[in-house]
Amino acid sequence: MATNQTIYTFQFGLLCLSSFLFFSSFNMIIPELPAYLDQMGGGEYKGLIIALFTLTAGLSRPFSGKLADTVGRIPIMIFGAVICFICGFLYPIATTVFWFLALRFFHGLSTGFKPTGTAAYVADVIPANRRGEAMGVLGLCGSLGMAGGPAIGSTLANIYSLQVTFYASSASAILSVLILVGMHETLVDRQPFRFKLLRLDWSEVFEPRVWAPCVVMLLTTYSFGVALTLLPDQSDAMGIENRGLVFMYMTIASVAVRFFAGKASDRYGRVIVLKWAAFILVIGCLFLGYAPSGYWLLVAGVFFGLAVGMNTPTIYAWTIDLSHPQRRGRAIATMYISLEIGIGLGALTSGWMYGNQLERLPYAFIVASVLSFLALVFMIAARPQLKTAKA
Repeated sequence: MATNQTIYTFQFGLLCLSSFLFFSSFNMIIPELPAYLDQMGGGEYKGLIIALFTLTAGLSRPFSGKLADTVGRIPIMIFGAVICFICGFLYPIATTVFWFLALRFFHGLSTGFKPTGTAAYVADVIPANRRGEAMGVLGLCGSLGMAGGPAIGSTLANIYSLQVTFYASSASAILSVLILVGMHETLVDRQPFRFKLLRLDWSEVFEPRVWAPCVVMLLTTYSFGVALTLLPDQSDAMGIENRGLVFMYMTIASVAVRFFAGKASDRYGRVIVLKWAAFILVIGCLFLGYAPSGYWLLVAGVFFGLAVGMNTPTIYAWTIDLSHPQRRGRAIATMYISLEIGIGLGALTSGWMYGNQLERLPYAFIVASVLSFLALVFMIAARPQLKTAKA
């Protein structure tokens, strides 16, 4: 593929729009779920809201990676979006703690499939020297969905009802499917789906070429699991009526920096950008944990969002740099497994540490800050081993 090829094609635009709608869909409901679980009498299980979701996403990644490399990129994207569509209609009837948590487990399949297919598709159509920029733009669109989704969802819940928010989530998901219809499949040697493709060996679960970005991803995304779990309650405690507002500030900051971070990683290297991202994340986590008021919580969200915006597209591009073209879906799936483990552990442990007691909330963010610092230490200490990754 020519290195001077533009990234701004019609297909790439459709992918960006689809990602925006998809991330809007499942993020619409996140700020309202802790209170919804409280109403069912399951407040002590708040850590499982995100943990179960990410557990299923992580478990499904090896399958989505293999299927993306065999069946095709687009079928994997469509399957993930359809799961999201179905779940929006099931939440209003999942009125017990057990069924609610079971649905969260099922819902995780959506992010286990859709982003894997999308990232593999982008890697197929973007020249190597512009991957960071492309991932930055794609991530920007996903982040716009993550920013707008929570704010829209909470507004709908406040004005109408939580059921309306669930149905709006479904509508956004099905739109993300419809715009993919008719797109050109990029996988050349496709196979028809057969159930034996679901049999995996270890080489199809873990791609060793991408071990370094996986380490950084796991250590840094722990903090995101903490934020997703605790910020709704923290917002309530500080008098922020719209529980999605902090997420919106976080994601606007993430959006603002993604494009520039992606281009910087193309020019100066992936690891140098990731070091700065980890440093800012250390500060952002401490800031979130010790914010004295709602105003400062929003400011802290900006710091956190800047770090996430620098971190995510750069790790994606780094993973693709290191992957073999014929195992690109597998490599991306391996990276996403690390992401899900990080978010899931952050959600589960922070929910346990918090225990619905606000005075214990800062401890969870301290742990997130320490792990982000360890990611920085890893990249500094392992620099000789990372030279092949544009260190």
